[in-house]
Amino acid sequence: MQNREIIKLAVDTVRTLSMDGVQKANSGHPGAPMALAPAAYVLYRNIMKHHPKNPLWMNRDRFILSNGHASMLQYSILHLCGYDLKLEDLKKFRQWESKTPGHPEHNVTPGVEITTGPLGQGFMTAVGMAMAEAHLSAKYNQPDLKIIDHHTFVFCSDGDLMEGASHEAASLAGHLGLGKLIYLYDDNHITIEGSTDLAFSEDVEMRFNAYGWQVINLGEAGNDVDQIENAFHQAKSELGRPSLIILRTHIGYGSPNFQDTAEAHGSPLGYEEIKLTKQVYQWPSEEPFYVPDEVRAHMNITERANQQFENWSKIYGNYRSQYPELFDQLESALSQKLPQQWHEKLPAFTPADGPMATRAVNSKVLNSISDTIPWLMGGSADLEPSTKTAMKGKAHFTKKDYGGRNIAWGIREMAMCAACSGMSLHGGIRPYAATFFVFTDYARAAIRLAALMELPVIYVMTHDSIGLGEDGPTHQPVEHLAALRAMPNLTIIRPADANETVRAWRVALERTSGPTMLVLSRQNLPVLDQSELGSCEGLDRGAYILSKEKAATPDVILIATGSEVSLVLEAQKQLSNKNINARVVSMPSWELFEEQDKTYQNTVLPPNIIARVSVEAAATFGWHKWIGSHGKAIGLDHFGASAPTKNFTNILVLQSIRSSRK
Repeated sequence: MQNREIIKLAVDTVRTLSMDGVQKANSGHPGAPMALAPAAYVLYRNIMKHHPKNPLWMNRDRFILSNGHASMLQYSILHLCGYDLKLEDLKKFRQWESKTPGHPEHNVTPGVEITTGPLGQGFMTAVGMAMAEAHLSAKYNQPDLKIIDHHTFVFCSDGDLMEGASHEAASLAGHLGLGKLIYLYDDNHITIEGSTDLAFSEDVEMRFNAYGWQVINLGEAGNDVDQIENAFHQAKSELGRPSLIILRTHIGYGSPNFQDTAEAHGSPLGYEEIKLTKQVYQWPSEEPFYVPDEVRAHMNITERANQQFENWSKIYGNYRSQYPELFDQLESALSQKLPQQWHEKLPAFTPADGPMATRAVNSKVLNSISDTIPWLMGGSADLEPSTKTAMKGKAHFTKKDYGGRNIAWGIREMAMCAACSGMSLHGGIRPYAATFFVFTDYARAAIRLAALMELPVIYVMTHDSIGLGEDGPTHQPVEHLAALRAMPNLTIIRPADANETVRAWRVALERTSGPTMLVLSRQNLPVLDQSELGSCEGLDRGAYILSKEKAATPDVILIATGSEVSLVLEAQKQLSNKNINARVVSMPSWELFEEQDKTYQNTVLPPNIIARVSVEAAATFGWHKWIGSHGKAIGLDHFGASAPTKNFTNILVLQSIRSSRK
């Protein structure tokens, strides 16, 4: 068979597998895979450095399908290249517990790097992957031994570019000059509602030129594998700028009735239309999921992958011999294994050190461990003077110095959090992201995907309540704790003082099963006396008895988080003067407390004590889980106001009075 014939047959195999998978599931998106099959063929067979039998090889190229609805494209090409994805797996597309879910999912399908689906998210996360590659290259590569040297490839769609998230990420990538970041834009002119002319008319090429990208506009070359391959090589040769390849494709390519229509975007073509389309392709069989033997042989990249991996392994072995200290540091970074006794350098505080805002503790924590954990890296969305999250004496990550560990994200909360996910997914970096707590609204979608992928990203969210004062209700988070507590896999910690904040950082750094969010105060808080009260080590368990009641059994349990803990300690004293025995419970993390066994939970919150009061400067929604139907939740079920912080407790009291009147 001639080379052109086998290439066409391989490309059409990707198309037919995609059509058949969507049809069998009676659900999915066949059009984009049919259009992008030539580009996927070129990338996976001829361009990308990857290993089907070793899909987590450290120096592999990364691929992100940002338009995740086209997942059958990726599943089909992974199957043909020899990944652990059988034909039976393709036949189970979108079925329960299959390896081929409706959108690509991290840790489900071999060869899939990231969970995508919400448009724009993959686009942003890829920037973080490229940042990680650039940082590790700058930090560990030697002139004679390049052990970190790979690219990040992305397929994206009209929808990705319409989402505002892509603007944030593209601006950042261009500013940083991430030359090993290569996107292919599937310019198919179709969205769910119809032609993109309905809502999208910008000049994409000019837009990305303005961002500082290299733009390669191939025009009507959607099926020209030579032009596509040349474009990828051109993109790889540009080391100072990210690249965007614009490729005009035709959604549902080959379908006699649905090519270039919205119908091909999100619905199965139907058995009769698939039959007609295969006739257009001159397909040799009407059997669904048919893969010609010659295509399997043609797509077998094992020999090349083995050679690439073997060559790199020799370089890595030489690196280990010549640079043993750097090698050990890199191995620790990749394994995310904390050094022994790393926590011994963490600061400790006494009441004499206070009062102190819990946000201010960030600086002390980060600078106590920045040398001990050299793979810790992060920054703030243009709020570092307020979030206190810079590592002093460490350079910024910039176009001129990718070895820097402080990141100036600019005012790009969504891109910041998504890129941190990309850095975590890449490996070798433990990222943290910081901004005001209220601005989690801008980043929630990225935080949600990090939780879904169980990535150990650390979010440092300061200015946690109405206690930030004069900035007023636009900046005072009220509903945010309740909303984010509803998110699975996200651990939230709102510490009561400086020592709880240090402990919260320790918990966050030791947790690897999902993201952790530290919610910290702007206003100064007293440093609690641990010798008199309970040890802050109780934070590890989410809630603990902070101040024991005088009698054996308390009359009431006062539960608080963050800045309100010191308030309920004062309330305990006043109640004691009235012969009411109150127990104070600090509950910095619902999620950590939920992980404890029932015995511990009942020790802290005895079931027979129904008189319970929760106090938190936030919406009371959800608190009845802990205080029961007879309990009293004091909080803020209304927006705040612009006023000095000294009015903080007055607002809480006002809320209590309002709720009592109701």
